[in-house]
Amino acid sequence: MCGNNMSVPLLADAVTVSGAERETAAVIFLHGLGDTGHSWAEALSTIRLPYVKYICPHAPRIPVTLNMKMVMPSWFDLMGLSPDAPEDETGIKKAAENIKAVIEHEVKNGIPANRIILGGFSQGGALSLYTALTSAHQLAGIVALSCWLPLHKSFPQAANNGVNKDIPILQCHGEMDPMIPVRFGALTAEKLKCVVTPSKVQFRTYPGLMHSSCPQEMAAVKEFIEKLLPRI
Repeated sequence: MCGNNMSVPLLADAVTVSGAERETAAVIFLHGLGDTGHSWAEALSTIRLPYVKYICPHAPRIPVTLNMKMVMPSWFDLMGLSPDAPEDETGIKKAAENIKAVIEHEVKNGIPANRIILGGFSQGGALSLYTALTSAHQLAGIVALSCWLPLHKSFPQAANNGVNKDIPILQCHGEMDPMIPVRFGALTAEKLKCVVTPSKVQFRTYPGLMHSSCPQEMAAVKEFIEKLLPRI
């Protein structure tokens, strides 16, 4: 089982897009397996708000069991993509602690936790869900794209004293996703409703969309961010 050697607070290894105005909010967005923060920094720039800071960290390069132990950017090891596949519990928890350090860094630098959205795509979305739901900080919301809830059997007990019991979650999934089938996304949505207030979970699917994003999905993400992080 492979752990995670990501440096803390990770900001030295991230793409940070600063707002054109005084920053009063932040979006921390985690990329998927084999990717880097650059691609999502570019994608988020199309829905950018001038008072929001966007932080897109890079995952460390580690051997990934699912891909024949090839070394690639990965937040934690992956053994499989089915709900009952073995999980890298040590790596997931270590990765979550490192992302929590990024959140803590922003809080110490003046952005309140309730003005921070944590999000991600695929493996990054999975980590964003686990990190936010186990965080000691009350966050503004979670964006979970084409993903699942890691260590799902540990919830709702793993949630940190219900700090984020009422956190809004935008979960989006392509209906033709061949890697993480949409039914896994639906199962995740049902599980999330056992962890947070059910009405706070939005699960949107997109016909024809595979393991990717689309303009309609990004428009939903923008609307979600604007609603939770209004200008102050």
